[in-house]
Amino acid sequence: MPFAAALSQHPLATQAVGEVTGQVLERLGQAPDLAVVFASASHVGAMEDIAGAVQSLLVPGALIGCTAASVVGGAREVEDQPALSLWAGRFGNATSYRLAAVRHDDGVAITGFPSAEELPEDAAAVLVLADPFSFPADAFLAGLRDQVGIDLPVVGGLASAARGPGGNRLVVGPDVVSDGAVAVVLAGVEVATVVSQGCRPVGDPMTVTRGESHVVYELAGRPALDRVQELVASLGADDLALAQQGLHVGRVIDEHKLDYGRGDFLIRNVLGADRDAGAVAVGDEIDVGDTVQFQVRDALSADEDLRALMAGAGADGALLFTCNGRGSNLFTTPDHDAGIVSDAVDGAPVAGMSCAGELGPVGGRSFLHGFTASVVLFQDP
Repeated sequence: MPFAAALSQHPLATQAVGEVTGQVLERLGQAPDLAVVFASASHVGAMEDIAGAVQSLLVPGALIGCTAASVVGGAREVEDQPALSLWAGRFGNATSYRLAAVRHDDGVAITGFPSAEELPEDAAAVLVLADPFSFPADAFLAGLRDQVGIDLPVVGGLASAARGPGGNRLVVGPDVVSDGAVAVVLAGVEVATVVSQGCRPVGDPMTVTRGESHVVYELAGRPALDRVQELVASLGADDLALAQQGLHVGRVIDEHKLDYGRGDFLIRNVLGADRDAGAVAVGDEIDVGDTVQFQVRDALSADEDLRALMAGAGADGALLFTCNGRGSNLFTTPDHDAGIVSDAVDGAPVAGMSCAGELGPVGGRSFLHGFTASVVLFQDP
Protein backbone atom coordinates (compact mmCIF):
# COMPACT_ATOMS: atom_id res chain seq x y z
CA MET A 1 0.00 0.00 0.00
CA PRO A 2 1.53 3.36 -1.02
CA PHE A 3 0.28 5.21 2.09
CA ALA A 4 1.38 5.20 5.71
CA ALA A 5 0.53 7.06 8.91
CA ALA A 6 1.77 7.13 12.49
CA LEU A 7 0.78 8.81 15.75
CA SER A 8 2.88 9.57 18.82
CA GLN A 9 1.68 10.98 22.13
CA HIS A 10 5.15 11.33 23.61
CA PRO A 11 5.44 14.77 25.26
CA LEU A 12 8.99 15.31 24.01
CA ALA A 13 9.01 16.48 20.41
CA THR A 14 12.36 14.83 19.64
CA GLN A 15 11.03 11.46 20.79
CA ALA A 16 7.67 11.93 19.07
CA VAL A 17 9.13 12.83 15.68
CA GLY A 18 11.51 9.90 15.90
CA GLU A 19 8.62 7.53 16.60
CA VAL A 20 6.34 8.68 13.77
CA THR A 21 9.11 9.04 11.20
CA GLY A 22 10.48 5.60 12.06
CA GLN A 23 7.08 3.97 11.65
CA VAL A 24 6.40 5.65 8.31
CA LEU A 25 9.88 4.73 7.03
CA GLU A 26 9.31 1.12 8.04
CA ARG A 27 5.99 0.92 6.20
CA LEU A 28 6.68 3.12 3.18
CA GLY A 29 10.39 3.82 2.86
CA GLN A 30 12.05 7.08 1.93
CA ALA A 31 11.03 9.66 -0.66
CA PRO A 32 7.22 9.57 -0.67
CA ASP A 33 5.62 12.13 -2.95
CA LEU A 34 3.85 13.84 -0.05
CA ALA A 35 4.18 13.99 3.71
CA VAL A 36 1.78 15.88 6.00
CA VAL A 37 2.50 16.52 9.68
CA PHE A 38 0.01 17.62 12.35
CA ALA A 39 1.22 18.75 15.76
CA SER A 40 -0.56 19.68 18.97
CA ALA A 41 -0.17 23.10 20.60
CA SER A 42 2.43 21.72 23.01
CA HIS A 43 4.80 21.19 20.07
CA VAL A 44 4.53 24.75 18.64
CA GLY A 45 7.97 25.72 19.91
CA ALA A 46 9.57 22.63 18.38
CA MET A 47 8.07 22.82 14.90
CA GLU A 48 11.35 23.83 13.26
CA ASP A 49 13.03 20.72 14.66
CA ILE A 50 10.05 18.53 13.74
CA ALA A 51 9.92 19.80 10.15
CA GLY A 52 13.69 19.51 9.75
CA ALA A 53 13.73 15.94 11.04
CA VAL A 54 10.86 14.79 8.82
CA GLN A 55 12.43 16.45 5.78
CA SER A 56 15.89 15.00 6.33
CA LEU A 57 14.84 11.49 7.38
CA LEU A 58 11.82 10.90 5.16
CA VAL A 59 12.95 13.07 2.19
CA PRO A 60 9.44 13.65 0.82
CA GLY A 61 8.87 15.33 -2.52
CA ALA A 62 6.56 17.79 -0.74
CA LEU A 63 6.07 18.39 2.97
CA ILE A 64 3.38 20.52 4.61
CA GLY A 65 1.88 20.63 8.08
CA CYS A 66 0.44 22.76 10.85
CA THR A 67 -0.45 22.95 14.53
CA ALA A 68 -3.88 22.16 15.93
CA ALA A 69 -5.85 21.87 19.16
CA SER A 70 -6.53 18.19 18.43
CA VAL A 71 -4.56 15.75 16.33
CA VAL A 72 -5.95 12.76 14.42
CA GLY A 73 -4.02 9.55 13.96
CA GLY A 74 -5.77 6.42 12.73
CA ALA A 75 -9.00 6.03 14.69
CA ARG A 76 -7.80 8.36 17.45
CA GLU A 77 -8.53 12.04 18.12
CA VAL A 78 -6.06 13.32 20.72
CA GLU A 79 -7.62 16.44 22.23
CA ASP A 80 -5.69 19.05 24.23
CA GLN A 81 -2.76 16.70 24.86
CA PRO A 82 0.69 16.32 23.31
CA ALA A 83 0.41 14.54 19.98
CA LEU A 84 2.20 14.33 16.66
CA SER A 85 0.73 12.69 13.56
CA LEU A 86 2.53 11.99 10.29
CA TRP A 87 0.92 10.84 7.03
CA ALA A 88 2.71 10.06 3.77
CA GLY A 89 1.81 8.81 0.32
CA ARG A 90 3.55 7.64 -2.82
CA PHE A 91 1.19 8.23 -5.75
CA GLY A 92 2.50 10.43 -8.55
CA ASN A 93 3.18 14.11 -8.08
CA ALA A 94 2.80 16.68 -5.31
CA THR A 95 4.12 20.25 -5.41
CA SER A 96 4.05 22.51 -2.36
CA TYR A 97 3.60 26.29 -2.25
CA ARG A 98 3.83 29.02 0.37
CA LEU A 99 0.84 31.38 0.11
CA ALA A 100 0.42 34.89 1.49
CA ALA A 101 -2.34 37.50 1.51
CA VAL A 102 -1.43 41.00 0.34
CA ARG A 103 -3.97 43.71 1.13
CA HIS A 104 -4.65 46.48 -1.39
CA ASP A 105 -7.16 49.30 -1.61
CA ASP A 106 -9.23 47.12 -3.93
CA GLY A 107 -9.20 44.10 -1.61
CA VAL A 108 -6.90 41.15 -0.98
CA ALA A 109 -4.53 39.48 -3.42
CA ILE A 110 -3.21 35.97 -2.78
CA THR A 111 0.38 35.38 -3.82
CA GLY A 112 2.35 32.18 -4.25
CA PHE A 113 -0.14 29.96 -6.11
CA PRO A 114 0.63 28.91 -9.70
CA SER A 115 -1.46 29.92 -12.68
CA ALA A 116 -3.80 27.46 -14.33
CA GLU A 117 -1.28 27.00 -17.18
CA GLU A 118 1.42 25.93 -14.72
CA LEU A 119 -0.62 23.13 -13.13
CA PRO A 120 0.00 19.49 -14.12
CA GLU A 121 -2.50 18.15 -16.65
CA ASP A 122 -3.51 15.41 -14.21
CA ALA A 123 -3.95 17.75 -11.23
CA ALA A 124 -6.72 16.29 -9.04
CA ALA A 125 -7.08 18.55 -6.00
CA VAL A 126 -5.50 21.28 -3.88
CA LEU A 127 -4.69 20.61 -0.23
CA VAL A 128 -4.50 23.80 1.89
CA LEU A 129 -3.51 24.42 5.52
CA ALA A 130 -3.95 28.04 6.60
CA ASP A 131 -3.62 30.39 9.54
CA PRO A 132 -7.08 31.81 10.33
CA PHE A 133 -5.72 35.14 11.58
CA SER A 134 -3.70 36.12 8.51
CA PHE A 135 -5.13 34.26 5.52
CA PRO A 136 -8.60 34.97 4.02
CA ALA A 137 -9.60 31.48 2.92
CA ASP A 138 -12.87 32.70 1.38
CA ALA A 139 -11.01 35.19 -0.81
CA PHE A 140 -8.56 32.49 -1.87
CA LEU A 141 -11.32 30.09 -2.89
CA ALA A 142 -13.20 32.77 -4.81
CA GLY A 143 -10.02 33.94 -6.50
CA LEU A 144 -9.07 30.46 -7.67
CA ARG A 145 -12.46 29.92 -9.24
CA ASP A 146 -13.38 33.34 -10.57
CA GLN A 147 -10.04 35.01 -11.32
CA VAL A 148 -7.48 32.30 -11.99
CA GLY A 149 -9.92 29.87 -13.55
CA ILE A 150 -8.83 26.86 -11.50
CA ASP A 151 -11.76 24.55 -10.85
CA LEU A 152 -10.13 21.87 -8.71
CA PRO A 153 -11.57 20.73 -5.38
CA VAL A 154 -9.86 22.51 -2.48
CA VAL A 155 -9.65 20.58 0.77
CA GLY A 156 -7.97 21.13 4.13
CA GLY A 157 -8.46 23.33 7.14
CA LEU A 158 -7.44 26.27 9.28
CA ALA A 159 -4.87 25.80 12.05
CA SER A 160 -6.42 25.75 15.52
CA ALA A 161 -3.59 25.69 18.05
CA ALA A 162 -3.68 29.42 18.85
CA ARG A 163 -6.18 32.01 20.02
CA GLY A 164 -4.45 34.97 18.40
CA PRO A 165 -2.16 36.01 15.54
CA GLY A 166 1.30 34.52 15.47
CA GLY A 167 0.48 31.51 17.63
CA ASN A 168 0.05 28.88 14.92
CA ARG A 169 2.81 27.24 12.91
CA LEU A 170 2.69 26.12 9.28
CA VAL A 171 5.22 23.82 7.63
CA VAL A 172 6.32 23.89 4.01
CA GLY A 173 9.37 21.74 3.32
CA PRO A 174 11.93 22.34 6.08
CA ASP A 175 10.61 25.87 6.64
CA VAL A 176 8.19 26.91 9.39
CA VAL A 177 6.11 30.10 9.27
CA SER A 178 3.45 31.65 11.51
CA ASP A 179 1.16 33.27 8.95
CA GLY A 180 -0.41 32.83 5.53
CA ALA A 181 -1.03 29.35 4.20
CA VAL A 182 0.70 26.35 2.68
CA ALA A 183 -0.71 24.32 -0.19
CA VAL A 184 -0.02 21.21 -2.23
CA VAL A 185 -1.31 20.49 -5.71
CA LEU A 186 -2.06 16.77 -5.87
CA ALA A 187 -1.57 15.11 -9.26
CA GLY A 188 -1.39 11.59 -10.59
CA VAL A 189 -3.75 10.26 -7.92
CA GLU A 190 -7.46 9.54 -7.68
CA VAL A 191 -8.97 11.80 -5.01
CA ALA A 192 -12.51 11.82 -3.64
CA THR A 193 -13.94 14.13 -1.01
CA VAL A 194 -16.60 13.86 1.66
CA VAL A 195 -17.97 16.99 3.35
CA SER A 196 -20.26 16.22 6.27
CA GLN A 197 -21.89 19.39 7.57
CA GLY A 198 -23.83 17.48 10.19
CA CYS A 199 -27.22 19.08 9.66
CA ARG A 200 -30.71 17.71 9.06
CA PRO A 201 -33.31 19.59 7.01
CA VAL A 202 -36.61 20.62 8.53
CA GLY A 203 -39.61 21.97 6.65
CA ASP A 204 -39.66 22.18 2.86
CA PRO A 205 -37.30 23.73 0.29
CA MET A 206 -38.32 27.26 -0.71
CA THR A 207 -37.26 29.73 -3.37
CA VAL A 208 -35.91 33.13 -2.39
CA THR A 209 -38.24 35.63 -4.04
CA ARG A 210 -36.73 38.80 -2.56
CA GLY A 211 -33.38 39.33 -0.94
CA GLU A 212 -30.23 41.41 -0.88
CA SER A 213 -26.75 40.20 0.07
CA HIS A 214 -27.06 38.45 3.45
CA VAL A 215 -30.69 39.42 4.05
CA VAL A 216 -33.65 37.34 2.86
CA TYR A 217 -36.87 39.36 2.69
CA GLU A 218 -39.22 36.87 1.05
CA LEU A 219 -39.41 33.10 0.73
CA ALA A 220 -41.88 31.70 -1.81
CA GLY A 221 -43.68 35.05 -1.98
CA ARG A 222 -44.13 35.50 1.77
CA PRO A 223 -42.08 37.43 4.35
CA ALA A 224 -39.12 35.29 5.34
CA LEU A 225 -39.74 35.77 9.06
CA ASP A 226 -43.31 34.54 8.64
CA ARG A 227 -41.97 31.40 7.01
CA VAL A 228 -39.58 30.86 9.93
CA GLN A 229 -42.35 31.34 12.48
CA GLU A 230 -44.59 28.88 10.61
CA LEU A 231 -41.77 26.35 10.55
CA VAL A 232 -41.05 26.72 14.27
CA ALA A 233 -44.76 26.30 15.08
CA SER A 234 -44.85 23.04 13.10
CA LEU A 235 -41.85 21.39 14.76
CA GLY A 236 -42.05 18.62 17.31
CA ALA A 237 -40.55 19.07 20.76
CA ASP A 238 -37.11 17.65 19.90
CA ASP A 239 -36.65 19.64 16.69
CA LEU A 240 -38.01 22.76 18.37
CA ALA A 241 -35.36 22.49 21.08
CA LEU A 242 -32.65 22.18 18.41
CA ALA A 243 -34.02 25.16 16.46
CA GLN A 244 -33.99 27.24 19.63
CA GLN A 245 -30.34 26.36 20.16
CA GLY A 246 -29.51 27.53 16.66
CA LEU A 247 -31.35 27.48 13.35
CA HIS A 248 -29.37 27.05 10.14
CA VAL A 249 -30.17 27.51 6.48
CA GLY A 250 -28.99 25.31 3.63
CA ARG A 251 -28.52 26.85 0.19
CA VAL A 252 -28.69 24.50 -2.79
CA ILE A 253 -25.50 24.84 -4.84
CA ASP A 254 -26.50 22.87 -7.94
CA GLU A 255 -29.90 24.26 -8.95
CA HIS A 256 -30.08 21.84 -11.88
CA LYS A 257 -30.97 19.01 -9.52
CA LEU A 258 -34.62 18.08 -9.16
CA ASP A 259 -34.30 16.49 -5.72
CA TYR A 260 -32.06 17.60 -2.89
CA GLY A 261 -30.33 15.38 -0.36
CA ARG A 262 -27.16 15.10 1.71
CA GLY A 263 -24.30 17.05 0.22
CA ASP A 264 -26.47 19.35 -1.90
CA PHE A 265 -26.74 22.17 0.65
CA LEU A 266 -24.17 24.70 1.80
CA ILE A 267 -24.99 25.19 5.48
CA ARG A 268 -24.83 28.63 7.08
CA ASN A 269 -26.14 30.11 10.34
CA VAL A 270 -29.29 32.15 10.69
CA LEU A 271 -27.85 35.31 12.26
CA GLY A 272 -30.97 37.20 13.25
CA ALA A 273 -34.26 38.73 12.16
CA ASP A 274 -35.79 42.15 11.48
CA ARG A 275 -39.38 42.04 12.69
CA ASP A 276 -40.33 45.34 11.08
CA ALA A 277 -39.10 44.21 7.65
CA GLY A 278 -40.09 40.57 8.13
CA ALA A 279 -36.57 39.65 7.04
CA VAL A 280 -34.00 37.07 8.12
CA ALA A 281 -30.22 37.56 8.06
CA VAL A 282 -28.00 34.58 7.22
CA GLY A 283 -24.27 33.96 7.13
CA ASP A 284 -24.09 33.76 3.36
CA GLU A 285 -24.89 35.85 0.31
CA ILE A 286 -28.27 34.73 -1.00
CA ASP A 287 -29.54 35.57 -4.46
CA VAL A 288 -33.11 35.82 -5.69
CA GLY A 289 -33.99 32.47 -7.23
CA ASP A 290 -31.82 30.44 -4.85
CA THR A 291 -33.40 27.39 -3.22
CA VAL A 292 -33.00 27.17 0.54
CA GLN A 293 -34.16 24.87 3.31
CA PHE A 294 -33.86 25.39 7.05
CA GLN A 295 -31.73 22.94 9.01
CA VAL A 296 -31.03 21.83 12.60
CA ARG A 297 -27.88 20.27 14.00
CA ASP A 298 -27.11 18.01 16.94
CA ALA A 299 -24.82 15.11 17.74
CA LEU A 300 -27.26 12.56 16.35
CA SER A 301 -27.67 14.44 13.07
CA ALA A 302 -23.91 14.88 12.76
CA ASP A 303 -23.34 11.19 13.44
CA GLU A 304 -25.96 10.07 10.91
CA ASP A 305 -24.69 12.47 8.25
CA LEU A 306 -21.05 11.39 8.46
CA ARG A 307 -21.92 7.70 8.57
CA ALA A 308 -24.22 8.03 5.55
CA LEU A 309 -21.67 9.94 3.49
CA MET A 310 -18.80 7.60 4.38
CA ALA A 311 -20.81 4.45 3.65
CA GLY A 312 -19.12 2.70 0.75
CA ALA A 313 -16.42 5.36 0.52
CA GLY A 314 -13.48 2.96 0.67
CA ALA A 315 -9.95 4.31 0.19
CA ASP A 316 -6.30 3.37 0.60
CA GLY A 317 -5.52 6.47 2.65
CA ALA A 318 -7.39 9.45 4.07
CA LEU A 319 -6.92 12.88 5.64
CA LEU A 320 -9.55 14.17 8.07
CA PHE A 321 -10.22 17.83 8.86
CA THR A 322 -12.83 18.09 11.59
CA CYS A 323 -14.15 21.19 13.34
CA ASN A 324 -12.80 21.94 16.81
CA GLY A 325 -16.44 22.34 17.84
CA ARG A 326 -16.99 18.63 17.20
CA GLY A 327 -15.04 15.98 19.13
CA SER A 328 -15.88 15.89 22.83
CA ASN A 329 -17.58 19.28 22.47
CA LEU A 330 -20.36 17.63 20.46
CA PHE A 331 -20.25 13.86 20.88
CA THR A 332 -20.51 11.78 24.04
CA THR A 333 -18.06 9.15 22.78
CA PRO A 334 -14.36 9.86 22.11
CA ASP A 335 -12.72 9.67 18.68
CA HIS A 336 -16.07 9.97 16.90
CA ASP A 337 -15.15 11.32 13.46
CA ALA A 338 -11.78 9.55 13.27
CA GLY A 339 -13.39 6.26 14.24
CA ILE A 340 -16.05 6.49 11.53
CA VAL A 341 -13.52 7.43 8.84
CA SER A 342 -11.06 4.74 9.91
CA ASP A 343 -13.79 2.08 9.88
CA ALA A 344 -15.01 3.20 6.46
CA VAL A 345 -11.53 2.81 4.93
CA ASP A 346 -10.95 -0.52 6.71
CA GLY A 347 -8.09 0.78 8.83
CA ALA A 348 -6.14 2.35 5.97
CA PRO A 349 -3.71 5.13 7.03
CA VAL A 350 -5.60 8.16 8.39
CA ALA A 351 -4.30 11.41 9.85
CA GLY A 352 -5.64 14.92 10.36
CA MET A 353 -6.57 17.60 12.82
CA SER A 354 -9.28 19.71 14.38
CA CYS A 355 -9.75 23.00 12.56
CA ALA A 356 -10.88 26.56 13.08
CA GLY A 357 -12.64 26.20 9.72
CA GLU A 358 -12.75 23.37 7.19
CA LEU A 359 -12.30 23.47 3.42
CA GLY A 360 -14.15 21.21 1.04
CA PRO A 361 -16.42 21.08 -2.01
CA VAL A 362 -20.23 21.11 -1.98
CA GLY A 363 -22.11 20.81 -5.24
CA GLY A 364 -18.89 21.01 -7.24
CA ARG A 365 -17.61 24.23 -5.60
CA SER A 366 -15.21 24.56 -2.67
CA PHE A 367 -16.17 26.55 0.43
CA LEU A 368 -15.00 27.39 3.93
CA HIS A 369 -17.20 25.56 6.46
CA GLY A 370 -17.83 25.38 10.18
CA PHE A 371 -18.86 22.42 12.38
CA THR A 372 -17.93 20.18 9.46
CA ALA A 373 -15.91 17.02 8.88
CA SER A 374 -14.07 17.29 5.57
CA VAL A 375 -12.40 14.09 4.38
CA VAL A 376 -9.92 13.53 1.55
CA LEU A 377 -9.91 9.96 0.23
CA PHE A 378 -6.93 8.65 -1.76
CA GLN A 379 -7.03 5.59 -4.01
CA ASP A 380 -3.98 3.53 -4.88
CA PRO A 381 -3.15 4.58 -8.46
